[in-house]
Amino acid sequence: MVPTQMFLTRGVGVHKEKLASFEQALRSAGVAYCNLVTVSSILPPNCKIIPRKRGEKMLNPGEITFCVMARSETNERNRLVSASIGLAIPTDRQTYGYLSEHHAHGETDEETGEYTEDLAAQMLATTLGVEFDPNIAWKEREQVFKMAGKIVRTLNITQSAVGKPDRWTTVIALAVFIPEENIPKRSRR
Repeated sequence: MVPTQMFLTRGVGVHKEKLASFEQALRSAGVAYCNLVTVSSILPPNCKIIPRKRGEKMLNPGEITFCVMARSETNERNRLVSASIGLAIPTDRQTYGYLSEHHAHGETDEETGEYTEDLAAQMLATTLGVEFDPNIAWKEREQVFKMAGKIVRTLNITQSAVGKPDRWTTVIALAVFIPEENIPKRSRR
């Protein structure tokens, strides 16, 4: 099974119980009705990224759904938490790309998002033989990767929130793979 479509989503949940906070975050992300199975970070060749709303309509309650998930939680008041999924998409769509996940405390959306994009791009660059200096800033490395002509695009989806008093706050970011049998025939390549 190699997924051909996926969507990105994110959510935040707040509750006095940690598990219920996670459930609220899944509801916010639109995937609470699925049995999620986390997988490692490969973006399959030719996998199309579709809009969240369209992807949600292709999932069925209770089905096993594969995803890459980033999750962070806190029960500390005013503690900033963030979760992000980064993507690095190769120019040659016949080859695979990378997804990365990062969960952090004290990082803004922008910091966490840039980190995940950078991480995904570095993983892809090393498999494609793109030489780069890991010590230079992400914005400079991003240009090196794109100028090499082997990485067409990077992006991220990030969720952050500030902890509430006497409550658990959970943030999640996900790349959700659509089961092939759920994709309408007219939408398949």
